[in-house]
Amino acid sequence: MNNKIKTPAVDLLFEAILNLKSPEECYIFFEDVCTINELLSLSQRFEVAKMLREQKTYLEIAEQTGASTATISRVNRSLNYGNDGYDMVFARMKSTAKDK
Repeated sequence: MNNKIKTPAVDLLFEAILNLKSPEECYIFFEDVCTINELLSLSQRFEVAKMLREQKTYLEIAEQTGASTATISRVNRSLNYGNDGYDMVFARMKSTAKDK
């Protein structure tokens, strides 16, 4: 875990996020907390990560998401050398989808 971001304020934010119960509640909360561009950037990076895990090429990803190659490269670095957060969430989403 990155101690640079572990602060009481970040703990409080994550506690708030964990209390959201539906996608609609997420929209309401995140539209208040983030600018539209911040939210779109976060969602774009998540989509890029998903496509990288699906073995899509940088060109395919750039064309479909509008992400720059620099953004795709940063996300790829996180996937390969980060904390495995993307993979943890992808695995849970896959498990949840199987349960439905």
